Amino acid sequence: MLLALKIKLTLACVAGLAGPLAVAPLVGELNATRAPGLLAPALVDISPGAVTYRDSGDFTRNGKQSDAPLTTVRFDRPFAIMKTQVSATDYQACVNDHACRALDRDVAIAVDRPAVQVSWHDAVAYAAWLSVKTGETYRLPTDAEWAYAAGGRFHDDGIVGDDQDPSRRWIERYEREQGKSEEQEPQAFGSFGVNENGIADLAGNVWEWTSTCFTRNIRDETGHTIKSHANCGVRIAEGAHRAYVTDFIRDARAGGCASGTPPSNLGFRLVREQRSWLGPMVARIKARLTTLRS
Repeated sequence: MLLALKIKLTLACVAGLAGPLAVAPLVGELNATRAPGLLAPALVDISPGAVTYRDSGDFTRNGKQSDAPLTTVRFDRPFAIMKTQVSATDYQACVNDHACRALDRDVAIAVDRPAVQVSWHDAVAYAAWLSVKTGETYRLPTDAEWAYAAGGRFHDDGIVGDDQDPSRRWIERYEREQGKSEEQEPQAFGSFGVNENGIADLAGNVWEWTSTCFTRNIRDETGHTIKSHANCGVRIAEGAHRAYVTDFIRDARAGGCASGTPPSNLGFRLVREQRSWLGPMVARIKARLTTLRS
């Protein structure tokens, strides 16, 4: 019996490779698993290129606090990023499907408002759920991807203060970051305009989780990094300024911001992995195998 089942599964996989007529029923079954009313998010295609920006993390040079070095990151392949943050309504669909943790009671569930007060783990759970539902692969952007897509909306967080006086550097950072976002409540999509790439609401009053871990970097007097330690319990959130936030925190205003002024709201937008001819076929085969096993 077991051998017969294995043969049937093998034939099912071969049928999936045979051509459009063979895979048509599999497509129908996969589409049937999508959440009712869930639409593919609006995406903006970002062309290959490079961005020079100040690296993320904490840096010391010759034993003293210093600015992060300017780093150039090149992107050889295009990627697609959501035009807006994930909406509260779309996130609620994940909650209704028992795949995401419920939003706080004071968060308005609206199609034109971002989902806020979500942790990094909440964002990752939503990305995994959306990937299953759509058959695509969604994930959080890296900090470099976010900076590249943000273009002119990305703010350099270098400090002009005295390298010999750490307290002056801290004060300058605090004064620069505070008051950048007067509106505490998340605003409707489009309230903060679009950047040159057509991406909306970057650097508004919603900070966006990235996949990049916080790092501490020790550099010698020449600026060469001699030791680096990653703390993935703290992730980078980008917005009106860069923030380092503990990954399980949903509201950084109540604590959990590892550095700098706490973000007003924590939300996220996702990157869709570049499509390939093999991806949809693998998804169809997985859906068929799941059906046969059940």
